[in-house]
Amino acid sequence: METAGLSAPGASGPSLGFEDYSVYTNLSDEELIQIAIERSLSDDHNKTPSTDTRQTPCASNAEVSWRSAQYLQSTSSAQPGAQNHSVTAHYSSPNPPALKPPDGGWVSHFTTGYGKRMVAYRNAVGNIIRVEPETEEQEDPLLEAIRTGDANKVRKLVNVPGCNLVSSKPGWLPIHQAAAYGQEACLRVLLTGNTHGMLNKKTEKEQTALMIAVDKEHASCVRLLLESGANPDLVNANRETPLYKACERSNAELVATLLNHGAAVNTPTVQGWTALHEAAMQNDVEVCQMLVKAGAKVNAVTIYGMTPLCTAAEGGKCEATQVLLKHGADINSRATDGSTALYEAAKNDRGDVVELLLSHDADADVPGKRGLLPLHIAAQKGSDIMVSMLIPATGKTRVHRTGISPLHLAAEYDHDDVLELLISSGFDPNAQLSEERSKLYEDRRSTALYSSVFNNNMEAITMLLEAGANPNLDLFCPLLVAVRQGCVQTVRLLLEHGANVNTYVPFHRTSFPASILFSLKQLHVLKLLLDNGCDARSCFACDYGSGPHPPIRNARLERVLSDDTRDHCYQFCEIISMDSISRWAGPTIDVLLDYVGHVTLCSRLQEQLDSYPGWHGIKEKAAPPWRLMQLCRLKIRQQVGNQRLRDIETLPLPGTLIRFLQYQQEASVDEPQESWEDMMNAWS
Repeated sequence: METAGLSAPGASGPSLGFEDYSVYTNLSDEELIQIAIERSLSDDHNKTPSTDTRQTPCASNAEVSWRSAQYLQSTSSAQPGAQNHSVTAHYSSPNPPALKPPDGGWVSHFTTGYGKRMVAYRNAVGNIIRVEPETEEQEDPLLEAIRTGDANKVRKLVNVPGCNLVSSKPGWLPIHQAAAYGQEACLRVLLTGNTHGMLNKKTEKEQTALMIAVDKEHASCVRLLLESGANPDLVNANRETPLYKACERSNAELVATLLNHGAAVNTPTVQGWTALHEAAMQNDVEVCQMLVKAGAKVNAVTIYGMTPLCTAAEGGKCEATQVLLKHGADINSRATDGSTALYEAAKNDRGDVVELLLSHDADADVPGKRGLLPLHIAAQKGSDIMVSMLIPATGKTRVHRTGISPLHLAAEYDHDDVLELLISSGFDPNAQLSEERSKLYEDRRSTALYSSVFNNNMEAITMLLEAGANPNLDLFCPLLVAVRQGCVQTVRLLLEHGANVNTYVPFHRTSFPASILFSLKQLHVLKLLLDNGCDARSCFACDYGSGPHPPIRNARLERVLSDDTRDHCYQFCEIISMDSISRWAGPTIDVLLDYVGHVTLCSRLQEQLDSYPGWHGIKEKAAPPWRLMQLCRLKIRQQVGNQRLRDIETLPLPGTLIRFLQYQQEASVDEPQESWEDMMNAWS
């Protein structure tokens, strides 16, 4: 007798014998059962498996399936508290008996490789008790005949005494079946006899046969139902009428049929939408015209106050918008949130609808819920085309009253083309946010320049500065933002346009400029600030001098700056001694000493320089006597002034002196005396 075998999933080659169990050691119980059942189902079930185990060293596939189920059943029953559910069922049976899961157990479903749907029953601990095919429900003969379109069979079944036409399964009637499958002949048979009030009966989802036929777009069934007296105004669970559903399907034929049979045209849904709202959303001009002609209200509103015109504008439906305007739709009607059709079109980037609405004199000065005008929304979206259309239609005074300029939004969202267009149109680059809008930002920004610096957008920064933007209007100066970001190019550009290099932060008091505070870890930025006149001497002014200092607050700089004790004025020696900053103390002090004259290091700064042997030379650098050349350079820089230092290359000075004043080279005593005399004469 030939040995039957099992093959591993996806394996190729000859089948493995039953004794080759090592292939299945990594499979779960459920997977083993599934393999056994697949093999069992593929065998000829008419063959009776041999019960004489002496004739073959391996059991047949059907026997393996039975043994596997029995093994899992026995192992689960062997556990304490487990129950043995012994229910006999043949897998080949079309309708096996249902098995309820044990107390605390559950049922899982899976599909075999042959597409057979199976169900596995598990006990409380998760072990499989039994696996069997899912029970397949037998379709009602009448519903089957309707589905296949067998009108003669439907007629015979309907005429059978005791035939149930009221309900074949919960909420689903034969008339619903015929409407769903578009079987007009079967539907006519059902309607010819005694309908038992089925014509307007609803399913579990509260759908009538007419609603189902409209939803499936079976026009012939729709006409037959209406001619038979179906009510066209019955709604479903969402209060949608068949007419609304026909508009949703954008089916002009069905809409015309329903209107000709007296369907109500203004019935609202749960959300307040009417058929005209839906037709406008679908941009169906023909349906919109039919509805308006039938008496649809062009200014009907939803629960959110949206008119069909707002709906069409929001969706960018230009043709529907044109039809609604032609039939008297209110172009400036406002929704619950204050938005108009023009506002919705701008918000959704519908440039063609914006142009159409403006051509019909839509009011561009009506703000939305946030107080923003359509121009603001277009600038935020970055649509230069819409901005160019809205600028001449928007009043500058109305923009000012909103407390925010379109420049702010264009700069914040990095829309350079829009920013350039607004600047060229005369919008003030120094416009500031109102106090209420500034409070919406944690950094309390107020200018468009601040947003561009915050985004590190060099093109926008350049445009704004060249247009006359003042870099010193914000509470937290844009220069400090650039310094904190370490962007040398932005810092230089801001300084060239008059940014205050010695700016302070009013809500975090320090005895030295805040620009130095934010550049402590970036010596190249610190040197750039000092070259442009930043006050380095204030860093060495200490209230404690050579005396003892208060204990060092071992906290991060960010925590100090956000401390509630804002009345305290922090000194340079306090900040530079923090754990997160102290390793930069030596190099920072070294750079600062190049820009000061006679100063004395306080005991805290000396302590920091003594903490690392490599910094001893810096401490000696601060001790007198001071170099004469450095004192001369400082004196000349003082006489030149900070403003002219920024444009020093334009001054009538020799190149050597300019480089000397910019710390690009050191003066040497070995240089010819005549050259220095020439420089001093040129300066005088």
